[in-house]
Amino acid sequence: MPQCIVIVQFDLPKRSEEQAIKGATATAPIYRELARKGLISKNYLNGEAGTGGVYLWESRADAEAWFTEDRMVQLTERFGARPRLTWYDTHVTVDNVAEETRVDGRVIEAVG
Repeated sequence: MPQCIVIVQFDLPKRSEEQAIKGATATAPIYRELARKGLISKNYLNGEAGTGGVYLWESRADAEAWFTEDRMVQLTERFGARPRLTWYDTHVTVDNVAEETRVDGRVIEAVG
């Protein structure tokens, strides 16, 4: 089964580095807890095109279980703008930290 990447984008002004770090570290515990629900990683975004996050999930079903319409309403209320979600299946991952290549989450090649 493919893993799933969801890119969440808000059309908001770029924040200062300090603001971005403060906001991200304040919510990081929420996303660490989601490891039990299939979230592999989240990268917080902050740039000229807006703010948001890149989420890597074990499966699309896990991602869909998190990004419900109720969650979208919560995010809209919190940020004052409705986020755009872009969904991708990801079949192949090159992980240079773990020194491996994975297909649908399974290691097919490891270095070392």
